[in-house]
Amino acid sequence: MGSRAETGRVTGSRIVHQRAVIDRRALAGAITELVEAEGAAKARPKVVELLRGALAAGRAEIARRLAEKPSAGHMSAEAQAFLVDQLVRLIHDHVVGDVYPAANRSSGERLTIMAVGGYGRGEMAPHSDVDIAFVTPIKQTPWCEQVIEAMLYFLWDLGLKVGHSSRSLDETVRMAKGDLTIRTAMLEGRYVWGDQALFDEAQRRFWAEVVAGTERQYVTEKLAERNERHKRLGDSRYVVEPNVKEGKGGLRDLHTLYWIGKYIHHVRDASELVGVGLLSPAEYRAFRKAEDFFWAVRCHLHTITRRAEDRLTFDLQREVAARMQFADRPGKSAVERFMQYFFLQAKRVGHLTGLFLAQLDDQFAKKQPKGLLAGFRARRRMVKGYPVFGGRINVPSETWFAEDPARLIEIFVLADAHGLELHPDAMRLAVQDARLVDSVRTDPRANALFLELLTSRNDPENALRWFNEAGVFGRFIPDFGRVNAQMQFDMYHHYTVDEHTIRAIGLMARIEKGEMKADHPLATTIVHKVVNRRALYVSVLLHDIAKGRRGDHSVLGAEVAQKLCPRLGMSAEETRLTAWLVRAHLLMSAVAFKRDLSDWKTITDFVTQVQSVERLRLLTMLTIVDIRAVGPGVWNGWKRQLIHELYEAAEERLRLGHVQRGRSERIAAKQKAVAERLGNQAGLVETYAKQFNDAYWIAEPDDVIASNLSQLDAAQGKALDVRTEYYAARGATLVTVIAADHPGLFYRIAGGIHLAGGNIIDARIHTARNGMAVDNFLVQDPLGRPFSEEDQLARIETMIGDALGGRIKLVPQLAARPLARPRADAFEVRPQVEFDNAASNRFTVVEVNARDRPALLNRLARALFEAKLMVHSAHIATYGERAVDTFYVTDVLGEKVESGSRLKGVEKKLLEAAEDQTVDVAAA
Repeated sequence: MGSRAETGRVTGSRIVHQRAVIDRRALAGAITELVEAEGAAKARPKVVELLRGALAAGRAEIARRLAEKPSAGHMSAEAQAFLVDQLVRLIHDHVVGDVYPAANRSSGERLTIMAVGGYGRGEMAPHSDVDIAFVTPIKQTPWCEQVIEAMLYFLWDLGLKVGHSSRSLDETVRMAKGDLTIRTAMLEGRYVWGDQALFDEAQRRFWAEVVAGTERQYVTEKLAERNERHKRLGDSRYVVEPNVKEGKGGLRDLHTLYWIGKYIHHVRDASELVGVGLLSPAEYRAFRKAEDFFWAVRCHLHTITRRAEDRLTFDLQREVAARMQFADRPGKSAVERFMQYFFLQAKRVGHLTGLFLAQLDDQFAKKQPKGLLAGFRARRRMVKGYPVFGGRINVPSETWFAEDPARLIEIFVLADAHGLELHPDAMRLAVQDARLVDSVRTDPRANALFLELLTSRNDPENALRWFNEAGVFGRFIPDFGRVNAQMQFDMYHHYTVDEHTIRAIGLMARIEKGEMKADHPLATTIVHKVVNRRALYVSVLLHDIAKGRRGDHSVLGAEVAQKLCPRLGMSAEETRLTAWLVRAHLLMSAVAFKRDLSDWKTITDFVTQVQSVERLRLLTMLTIVDIRAVGPGVWNGWKRQLIHELYEAAEERLRLGHVQRGRSERIAAKQKAVAERLGNQAGLVETYAKQFNDAYWIAEPDDVIASNLSQLDAAQGKALDVRTEYYAARGATLVTVIAADHPGLFYRIAGGIHLAGGNIIDARIHTARNGMAVDNFLVQDPLGRPFSEEDQLARIETMIGDALGGRIKLVPQLAARPLARPRADAFEVRPQVEFDNAASNRFTVVEVNARDRPALLNRLARALFEAKLMVHSAHIATYGERAVDTFYVTDVLGEKVESGSRLKGVEKKLLEAAEDQTVDVAAA
């Protein structure tokens, strides 16, 4: 039988009423009775059932305790490990005592069972892997192999996911030397059962032969591994669907600190990190608090999903928030409050990590070689009273910030100006004294320093992030403190408000330095023409400052700007400009993505609001960094093109005034440009000039018209011609359909494109005077990328042909298509329809807000067809789970729709089509 001595963290001592979780003594007695009655082999199924029941009962008891104390993460994680420990011990004793008993074992027939990884640390979520190392003194004997195999089969029969290794002592040491993952798993090795002396020998050799002398190398490799993990998972601790275990600021980051501390200082428990000078007592308490919270969240995730689920997805966030007893508050839902607390803990972990690693660097620096190299050490110098050494800025005394609280801002300004890091002692003191900055909020010098930091030409993103980590940012600008770690419960925004804002400021600085010319040529050109640079940076800071309050955040944010800008020392003109930018920060994207930019009235209305070229430049810059900082993949070539088009049109109008260049002149200029593009086919312009009305020549860009004309010429005599081509300039695929015009053509084409897996982002519908329709669609895949492969393009052409030719039934085909993003179900999006008869001189503009899903455009287009409306152009924008589809329509006579009762009827049909419950997908 195994030795009863126990080492490591989980001895059950911290778990109350252990026998309510699992009673090993009673189970051992029951197993003995079964074996005595039936023999080990025959009793096996009953032993498995007995243990399976004990596992289920133990998990149920732990789940009950978690429901009773929903934030007690450590309690739950330690109880899970305790439960598995007892099962492993029972299985070992049964196998060694009953299944493969050996009377006189040789010295080689010894076995120790070591828990490694998270199980070794004595913390497990309900469905975590059970990581076990079976260690033997020499190469495995047949008896050891039999015992290990029998134990594993028992564990697998219980439904446990077992990660195991079985090695000799020498192999264990050799493998740990060569593999970082094995070394980390062994670092957390904990004795569970078996031969205690063998375990002790394995531990001694691990520390003496594997760890000794490799401390620096381990730290370097572990941090590189951590950085790689962060990059893989979004490289921010503010990703709105965070991974509790692996994400930045999560459990794995806390464990990394513990591993490093253990590897270098041989600490046995995270609390000992205080004794070795890597964390202060207060920091250790923060470490435990964050770890407790994350363990609770992880255990709830496993309990809800009944699997090893570590990602806090939107659909799970609500349920975990409810289980952890977060409640709604005015302006903030329970789930938003829960996630804000989650991100505050992740932020705390980031802060602890920074301090810990800086302290570690310090400890390594003190161990620098002596003798010849000693003279090459960096010299200490002073910068404005601050000691600087080894690339770090420190404070000269503990009372430094108390003597002059403006220094809480000054130290970050100096660090940014001189390319320095904050010394951990200075950072600790800044965190401790952050509240003192309250007293200098209205101090002109303090505000000038803050403005200098915000508008820095060095690396304001990094400086402001540390300023925020220290807790000074949110206290000096209390409105910013209110959005700290605040998430927005939707699928569009990838980051919390504070992280999004700091990223946007960083993007602005990088554009200004010319680092993003390839991605943002327009912004790189106009940023240096901007006169009011301070207003630009302050508007980026304030554009989302009022999120999470009751009311329109743009209007409320402008009110914040009107109060804050004078405090920062900005002039009345700068204040007015900043407040306007914050109020109008969504204007340009709304016009660019949801309106027809070829419509004269669209540009007229936009220019009326913008009023000057300087405001246009500032608004364009703010719009670009705002969209780009939402998250990866949100900014694309199509959005860049639309913003550029709107900027060019508005800038020309503002420069030349409101005198409309003659319509005929504009058309003539467009036709000339098309002829140049067509080269030896230039005669096609004259051939088709009279076939299209003026709107066609004004609406379409010259490259699209050139493509249309050559296609028309080649398609003569055909009832249908479909051309697809990768359109790099727009970051999409251009699909042009030429067919005899007939009612319902548009929605049928849309259905065919949907069936081919395409998402339509823009559509323009034209009818030539000979009755042929020329419809141009811009199409992307569900991830916002263009189709460019030959087989993809061929599929689009085939599906459109089949849809128009009646060869497929659109209803069942479209209804059967799976949702591209099933997690959208976590959000409620109420359909809304708005009509605007002032936005265009020729068309009624219909805007539909609804939950984004496949074939939405097809349904809406069908509804408009049934309402006897003609669609002239469609513009589709998506914001995560929400789609905004805008249609420029007329009645069948080409007139606007202005009758109230007619509009009511159209609205009813569109709302029915937009509702999720609708199963009738537009049919052919």
